[in-house]
Amino acid sequence: MKTQHAIRVRRIYDPPAPDDGARILVDRLWPRGISKAHAGLALWLKEVAPSAELRAWFGHDPAKWAAFARRYRAELDANPAAVAELMRQVAAGPVTLLYAAHDPAHNQAIVLAAYLAAYLKRARGG
Repeated sequence: MKTQHAIRVRRIYDPPAPDDGARILVDRLWPRGISKAHAGLALWLKEVAPSAELRAWFGHDPAKWAAFARRYRAELDANPAAVAELMRQVAAGPVTLLYAAHDPAHNQAIVLAAYLAAYLKRARGG
């Protein structure tokens, strides 16, 4: 039997959905205007977020997207404990990676979801 690992990406400002599974905030800073009660988090995993230096350098500039993604993946490779914690959550059931950025196409949760999908594929020998 093949296990399906559902990894979704959503803005934390979107209301929780029934199919979110474990809602995991992957920002280093708490998002403005969101109460912890409204967030409905299973986990706030700051340790898996981009470093403050990388986040400041990127500045959500789409022109820096490819370099940001490459640098962030390198940070993830250098942070196996945080990735392992996130993989434990993914193994337990569906997860939704939450981010606060305005741009739905250029944010760390997109890179992180792709990184986790590649990690799972390697773990399955693919």
